[in-house]
Amino acid sequence: MPEVEVRGSLPQIVRNDHNLYEGNLVHYLQVIFSHAINLNNPYHNFRHMFHVLWLCHEACGFYADGLTKRDKRNLLIAAVFHDFDHLGNSSPDQVNIDRAIAGLRAHVAREDVPHLATIEALIQATHYPYRVPSESLDLPARIIRDADVGQTLTAAWIQQVIFGLAAEWGKPPRELLEMQAPFLSRLVRHRVGRQHFSESVHRGEDQRGERALISAECQSRLDACLGIEPVQPVLYLTLHP
Repeated sequence: MPEVEVRGSLPQIVRNDHNLYEGNLVHYLQVIFSHAINLNNPYHNFRHMFHVLWLCHEACGFYADGLTKRDKRNLLIAAVFHDFDHLGNSSPDQVNIDRAIAGLRAHVAREDVPHLATIEALIQATHYPYRVPSESLDLPARIIRDADVGQTLTAAWIQQVIFGLAAEWGKPPRELLEMQAPFLSRLVRHRVGRQHFSESVHRGEDQRGERALISAECQSRLDACLGIEPVQPVLYLTLHP
C-alpha cells in the first residue's frame, strides 16, 4: 500500500514535529479546547482560528531564514489566540481583540510571559478595518494579517465566509457575496501574500488535492446565477502559475 504524505496536520503543528519553532503548542491547544467560548461560531470558530495557525505555520517554514524560532513561536501563539472568545457578532473588532488578549494573559505559559507584548502586538495587527498599513508592519505581523483573511481563498469560502459572516453580522448571504469582489481586489498585495500564500492555496486545503482558490470565473458565474451586477474594475487574484 503506497505511503500517504500528510503535511501540516494539526497534531504535527502543535507537537512541533519538525522543530520549526521553540517548544510546542500543546498547552495552548488544551486551553482552546477547555476555555474558549467561540468554538462553534458561524465564522470566528475553531476552524478559523486553526486555519490561521496552519497558514502561519506554513509561512514560518517559507520564511525559515527570516524569522528566529522565538519569532515563529510568538507568531503561532498569536494565531491561536487572535480570535479567542470572539463574540460572533458585529461588535467593533477592538472589543474582540481585547477579549483575545485577556484570554492570552489568563492562560499564557510561564516561558512566554516575557514575550507577551510582542504576541499582543501581533494580535492587534489583525484589527479590521486595518489601522496600520501593511507596508509599515514587520514580517510576522504581515503574515498573521494575511493569514486572518486566508479562508477567502479556500474551497470552504462560501460556507465559512459568505454564510458564516452573514450569520454573525445579521446580513443576508447575498450581501456578503456582493462585498467579495471589491474585497478581493485589495487582498494580498505584498510579498508575504504573493510568495507564500499563493503556494499554500494552490496546493489546496485538503488531502484530495481540490483546487482550493477563488478565480474570477468562479466569482463571476456565481454572481450571474444570483443576478448580481459585476463590480468594475476588479483585480481578481489568480494564484496559480
